[in-house]
Amino acid sequence: MREQSVCILGGTGFVGRQIANRLANTSVHIKVLTRHRERNRHLLPIPNLELIEANIHDPDQLREQLAGVNTVINLVAILNEENKPGRRFEDVHIRLVEHLISACLDSGVKRLLHMSSLGADPNGPSRYQQTKGEGEQLALAASNADFGVTVFKPSVVFGPADSFLNTFAGVLRMAPMMPLPTPNARFQPVYVDDVAAAFEQCLERRDCAGKTYELGGPSTYTLETLVRYVAHLLGLRRAIIGLPDGLSRLQGRILQHMPGKPYTYDNYLSSQVDNVCAHNALPDLGIHPTALEAVAPSYLSGTDSRSRYDEWRRGAGREQ
Repeated sequence: MREQSVCILGGTGFVGRQIANRLANTSVHIKVLTRHRERNRHLLPIPNLELIEANIHDPDQLREQLAGVNTVINLVAILNEENKPGRRFEDVHIRLVEHLISACLDSGVKRLLHMSSLGADPNGPSRYQQTKGEGEQLALAASNADFGVTVFKPSVVFGPADSFLNTFAGVLRMAPMMPLPTPNARFQPVYVDDVAAAFEQCLERRDCAGKTYELGGPSTYTLETLVRYVAHLLGLRRAIIGLPDGLSRLQGRILQHMPGKPYTYDNYLSSQVDNVCAHNALPDLGIHPTALEAVAPSYLSGTDSRSRYDEWRRGAGREQ
């Protein structure tokens, strides 16, 4: 890989850290922009990484930081919004993309690798999906011969320190019963290192420009199946109660007012669209999708759970 400079927005997050680790000790110079440098000093041991304190929502600061950069990776997103600047869906998923494209063009950036998500659609049922879809369209519309844009649309991403399976694990550890909204919602969980590998593959490949890649794991599951699997790995017997549609909707309207917004009405609306690939692009990029069952036991149970997994699989009724 020839020498180049890559700027990662959202580089301190779950996927961003994995991309940075994959690029560690290469000839790539990595710039990670963050509002809080001191909170993210754990990234500093990566020898080719520069951690810079900057406000990515300030167009002038963004333009300044992109000077001399070849490629930008944009991973910035929020699942739930707050009514404050920089924490609204429109600010993060649309306005930031507009500012970023302008800064890239002004600074001579050649490539933009943009993280969207499965279900992103300007006409989708939720504001999350709508704004992600609008941002995705803005990014692709800017792609041309001198500025190649690639969009990635992963399903839910799993791996150590994820906010998906670990969230369920936390709830299951605390409560003897779990009322589960939209239990039949379908997902195709994708391993974080597979997502990072897809970004790495497209850093150099010009044939990726102007394309969209859906990323998923090798299998699909209902939400209830996933939660029961987490309980199984933890060795917990819990009453997991799948809620009907009306109660799922009501739960979203109630819990969105709780601290931390554990579940919102917008989350409920997002779940109305299956989080499943129409075409999984990982094999097209030379990446063999990693099975959730090959990784999740190591960070959820902390033990060798192969025998437990075999037993669970026989009775789980997993979708393929």
